[in-house]
Amino acid sequence: MTFVQLIDCRTSRFDEMNRLLDSWVEQTNGKRTATHATIGKDRADASHFVEIVEFPSYEEAMRNSGLPETERIAQEMVALCDAPPTFMDLDVVRDERLNAVVAREFFERAGRSGTAELFERFHEDYLDHDPANAEDLRLAGAREEYEGWRRAFVFSFRVDDQIAQDDRVCTRWAWAGKHTGDFVGIPATGQNVTMTGTTWHRFRDGRICEGWWEYDRAGLMEQLGVLGD
Repeated sequence: MTFVQLIDCRTSRFDEMNRLLDSWVEQTNGKRTATHATIGKDRADASHFVEIVEFPSYEEAMRNSGLPETERIAQEMVALCDAPPTFMDLDVVRDERLNAVVAREFFERAGRSGTAELFERFHEDYLDHDPANAEDLRLAGAREEYEGWRRAFVFSFRVDDQIAQDDRVCTRWAWAGKHTGDFVGIPATGQNVTMTGTTWHRFRDGRICEGWWEYDRAGLMEQLGVLGD
């Protein structure tokens, strides 16, 4: 289970504290077990800061705390605070990266949902980048392309991996389909085909506003008998 430490402090010397944290990152390179750190400043009190540090587990957090570099930096950090900081150890009981949830739902519904339903979480100014297309597509073009795939294949996606960072989600997927209709001039073959790929989605206000696609189109065409050995 993911574990986080929350440090609540007040300081009028944040620039010094920031440099101290940079020093800790440098000194513990290759040894620290923290995977993610976020510092927030209170809008109502410019001297009030909260740091959230994420670890894979409580045991890894304790191992990180036991590093001599961590202990030394912690003492120096306390000295920079206007009052003694408070520390909280928290087991994460719910963790939702909401943009990743939306991206996953897109792939899980693709092939089963109608066009309007599938694209309901897309912005009207959505821009689609696909090397198979001569030009980038706007939302209407992306919808039309999806309908073309559905006319040509009965298909589904399997999500194998996801990474979410800031406003972007990367999804590594596997696709499986049966060729039941015309596809770029190739009549239906009844062939079962597979393909793998990766898609980056960019989000704005909880909706997808841009997408970048990379997939094994050449492998798909070979399975359909278009490309020779």
